[in-house]
Amino acid sequence: MLGKNLHVKKGDTVMVVTGKDKNKTGKVLKVLPKKDGVLVEGLNIVKKHTRARGNEPGGIAEIESPIHISNVLVYCGKCGKAVRTASKTLNDGKKVRACVKCGETFDK
Repeated sequence: MLGKNLHVKKGDTVMVVTGKDKNKTGKVLKVLPKKDGVLVEGLNIVKKHTRARGNEPGGIAEIESPIHISNVLVYCGKCGKAVRTASKTLNDGKKVRACVKCGETFDK
């Protein structure tokens, strides 16, 4: 079975468009295609209680939790806001993602 074709990739800067972290931006750390989610650096922080194991102390750790892929959009630096992406073909035949508003490409 082929993987899902998602509009966000690892390393993209995204903006959350709904939820408790609305209008915040961050870098995508991990894409979770099976759960339709993304881990965004510094956003959707939750507290996780951990038990002491061996030399590691227990306590309460703050970690990033996945955000559903439908709640984030790619952030365009040129436009300065979250935008939808369009598929664009370059002269050399390479397919890239581009900003719908200004045409700036996101894939290098």
